Amino acid sequence: MALPKNSNSSSTKKKVSYISVPSQIINSLSSSSLQSLLVSPKKSSRCTNRFTYRNPRIWFLTLFLVSLFGMLKLGLNVDPISLPFSRHPCSTGSFDEHHAVSHLAFASENDTQSNSSSVYPKNETLPTEGDFWKQPDGLGFKPCLGFSRQYRKDSNSILKNRWKYLLVVVAGGLNQQRNQIVDAVIIARILGASLVVPVLQVNVIWGDESEFADIFDLEHFKNVLADDVHIVSSLPSTHVMTRPVEEKRTPLHASPQWIRAHYLKRINRERVLLLRGLDSRLSNELPSDLQKLRCKVAFQALRFSPRILELGNKLASRMLSEGQYLSLHLRMEKDVWVRTGCLPGLTPEYDEIVNSERQRHPELLTGRSNMTYNERKLAGLCPLTALEVTRLLKALEAPKDARIYWAGGEPLGGKEALEPLTKEFPHLYNKHDLALPGELEPFAKKASVMAAIDYIVCERSDVFIPSHGGNMGHALQGQRAYAGHKKYITPNKRHMLLYFMNASLPESEFNRIVKDLHRESLGQPVLRTGRGGKDVTKHPVSECMCSDRQQQQQEQ
Repeated sequence: MALPKNSNSSSTKKKVSYISVPSQIINSLSSSSLQSLLVSPKKSSRCTNRFTYRNPRIWFLTLFLVSLFGMLKLGLNVDPISLPFSRHPCSTGSFDEHHAVSHLAFASENDTQSNSSSVYPKNETLPTEGDFWKQPDGLGFKPCLGFSRQYRKDSNSILKNRWKYLLVVVAGGLNQQRNQIVDAVIIARILGASLVVPVLQVNVIWGDESEFADIFDLEHFKNVLADDVHIVSSLPSTHVMTRPVEEKRTPLHASPQWIRAHYLKRINRERVLLLRGLDSRLSNELPSDLQKLRCKVAFQALRFSPRILELGNKLASRMLSEGQYLSLHLRMEKDVWVRTGCLPGLTPEYDEIVNSERQRHPELLTGRSNMTYNERKLAGLCPLTALEVTRLLKALEAPKDARIYWAGGEPLGGKEALEPLTKEFPHLYNKHDLALPGELEPFAKKASVMAAIDYIVCERSDVFIPSHGGNMGHALQGQRAYAGHKKYITPNKRHMLLYFMNASLPESEFNRIVKDLHRESLGQPVLRTGRGGKDVTKHPVSECMCSDRQQQQQEQ
């Protein structure tokens, strides 16, 4: 409360004191009495101390103050400290809980400790955002997809071309299909062809017969890319009887020059070209405009269908209803252990199940078949087990009461496989735990839809950690970066597993080492510089994201 200026006061500054008075008492006082309470009596420079003590006004004021505090102590039994905190101690307005919390920052340390009505328990410091929930510094990078003038000029002629069409069949799981759809759009642009909505091949493992429009918002897909590629739902009647030229020999990391040299004459001649198996076939090093188009497809055009979005957002909102949450992508399914050449580490019986399956189907092993299990483990090629995920979370100081959403299929070993995790972090949920009866039933046999729901809940989480690499982890890494570099922790498996196996290492030292190993793996911007083979949809800086200054330069 501001103090009235005293023109007769001495030039020497004097300490001003305040008293806290209940609003009930303040309302009962006259304005003159209130002034006498809040402002020290004016003291004439001509008066001496002796004169002051003999002044009857001072005695009456002293008697009044003693009587007042006697009433407070004995009569009214009002404790002013128990009143809601306010920056304005004399305010008689209603109490605003939100402002009470925010105003606590203005209180002194002693006030905070003594205020029994504080929203924070006694003897506790004001809560601050812990390191685990703290988001990385995005360094001001924002999405920027400004295409060049030449690209926009070429679009006019490409979009008018309605006589040659590209057909694409995409295979694999949901996120593998996403990658191939992105590349299909790029190849159509390179060839100047119209793109027929990609066909999703029936998944051999899960038997999912979902079509494009079952997973993605088809009209949104067409509208977002309307200025880049002409997209049709099916071949026009003039081309239905045309036998497409099928090409299966697209090499890994093909360049735009290779695509034109091998496919342009064929599609111009036959008018329809069919491509299969596009996974990792298109080079990661493309001209700037095509890299931007990649991001536009991945982050803007490929939106899930309305019914998937609705259910996914419902589950995410249920997780968010009690605050921040962490999402984990756990790769602990039987087929994952078989394909990676790794073991689940549960019991010898489960290890034997995996080894037997691998011997019956050696073709399922994905790469580096000459490596032993231990060699794969030490090279960081194996998924983390539930115990390893638990130790990682504890080392990174995840709160024990953290709410955790885990995505993925049924782990080999069922609930037993998750026991190390649930023991330390009991608030562990998946989509089946969050969904109401009947909500997931329409999608029970549609693995791609289930994966899409997991994707949505993981994308909306405050922190995301994959237990293994893979397409979903890579897709979310790019999506979260594009959304403002939301925290994404990449487990440094190759370096930290040696410490996992060191039983003599004290827990505190283990935690310190593991935390230090991950300081640069929290989702900070990673510049996709040089030709390191990094996918722009995983690392969108700096082709698809730029600082304010870079964006201004692009607009000029």
